[in-house]
Amino acid sequence: MGVPLLVIEGRKAVLTDHGRVLLKRSRSLLVDLGSSSCWRAASTTGLGVELKLVVDAAFPRERLLSIVGELQQLCPNTPMQLSDAVLSGAEDAIVDATADVVVTTRVPTGHLGDWLLDVTFVAVAGSDHALFSVDHALTSEDLTRHVQVVVRDSGVKQPRDDGWLGAELRCTVSSMEASLATVEAGLAYAWLPEHLIRAPLDRGVIRRLSLVAGGSRNVPLSLVLVNADLAGPAAALPSKAFQRHRPLAQLERAAP
Repeated sequence: MGVPLLVIEGRKAVLTDHGRVLLKRSRSLLVDLGSSSCWRAASTTGLGVELKLVVDAAFPRERLLSIVGELQQLCPNTPMQLSDAVLSGAEDAIVDATADVVVTTRVPTGHLGDWLLDVTFVAVAGSDHALFSVDHALTSEDLTRHVQVVVRDSGVKQPRDDGWLGAELRCTVSSMEASLATVEAGLAYAWLPEHLIRAPLDRGVIRRLSLVAGGSRNVPLSLVLVNADLAGPAAALPSKAFQRHRPLAQLERAAP
């Protein structure tokens, strides 16, 4: 380059002004080179420059965060986009191919999915709710006299009202957490995932409703790898991560 980079001072070689500038620029170039190499490796193996995950809101949050953490370690240079979906919202992401990996309650026609786990939904209300004063097992007629909180479907193509009893008395919210907060406040009853309500049940803030039938129901969640036939080996990493984090009892159910 025709400029001195080092100069001897005493018994040591130290950087000149030109040397300090070149060192600073070379560090930036090495970072860019490393990022480019990771991007190229991800692209050639099929993972792409961004991983888009759409996960049904019923999926256990703590388990989901563990999976995301594992994927960050496996793919440290791949940005991730994580979105919640309610009811048909996950199906829309599959049909429209707006995500790479989708966890859904229903696998749309023409697509394949792997069962992951069942989520148990339980009918609950605030511990002081009027429904607990009824002296018999609750029927649908008893329930429709009170406000039910439901989570709004995030899909637009064929939205559904799964779990809603059809009564005019309902409160619609945008998330499972908002639904739980409404129940805890004594404003409504709802069917909520068992894993979400465990703590408030233990504290006695909410209680299970005693129903003639339907007090609890299992909702299956399946994983769909969108455009799996076009994806390379690395595209299977998210699928394997979700499989590894299934509950032990449900792993045994899935075993051949």
